[in-house]
Amino acid sequence: MEGSLSTHERLAERLVKIIVKLNSGEKLSVHELAQEFKTHPRTIQRDFERLEITELPLVRDEVTKRVYLNPMALGNYGVQDIIHFAQISGVHKLYPKLNVPFLRGILDQNKAPTYIAKGYSYEDTSLFTEHFKQLNTAIQQRKQIQFLYKNVSRNVLPYRVIHHHGSWYLAATEQEELKTYRLSRISNISISQDHIFEHDANVLQHLDNEDSIWFGLEKTEVILTVQAEVAMHFLQRALLPEQQVIKQLEDGGLLISSQISHYQQILPLVRYWIPHVKIVNPVELQEELEGELRGYLNFS
Repeated sequence: MEGSLSTHERLAERLVKIIVKLNSGEKLSVHELAQEFKTHPRTIQRDFERLEITELPLVRDEVTKRVYLNPMALGNYGVQDIIHFAQISGVHKLYPKLNVPFLRGILDQNKAPTYIAKGYSYEDTSLFTEHFKQLNTAIQQRKQIQFLYKNVSRNVLPYRVIHHHGSWYLAATEQEELKTYRLSRISNISISQDHIFEHDANVLQHLDNEDSIWFGLEKTEVILTVQAEVAMHFLQRALLPEQQVIKQLEDGGLLISSQISHYQQILPLVRYWIPHVKIVNPVELQEELEGELRGYLNFS
């Protein structure tokens, strides 16, 4: 099974093991952890920053350069807390079962490691750690915020910070319209001390149910054909937004549907699978893709 999983899974496993070490009272060294997990010290440093974003009470000893859990919190985090952390981090479905026996198995350091993960890229969140802290405060306290986004001033009501395909976004309402703002493009955040609001239950439900970051747009159904050579990949898991297999074709290929709110949800994915995937409907979407390809071939 080694090598068959993603870097997302390796990240999840590493974070879980670090939490267990912290909860047992260990004082951790960035360099020692880097050696243990065969990664770069900067990666471990980002792991600690991720944990701090979730308000885990970490203490950094400036003399020994070790990191440990605030003694007042020791023993307060159990298996269910680890499972909850995996759920809010979006990694709980990466493992076949995220239950107590499975967690105990992968966390047992006396056993040979079974899992390793590769191939997942994500933003360096250390570049906007302060954003996470400010947005967490504003969301928890339900306070309006102001910031610059692409050099334009915005006043919004913050709801969630969302990770989507390797990047982080703020989901907020601006003039009662739900929008997303990429964190790496946000600057000069200020929290209003006067404007307190109540989260709209309908907005929260929409955020929980929507898999994409394209909020407030009407869904469009896209019909595609998949050649037999790659059909297995689409049968094993959903590779397209809200993917449904309509039927299996006589030659072993597939006819599938996808629900999208914006063309950019699906065009990059179809490009990746060229020449094995083709858009059947809407026709203009396939024509747009073919036009892009002709432009690329004529590029000099």
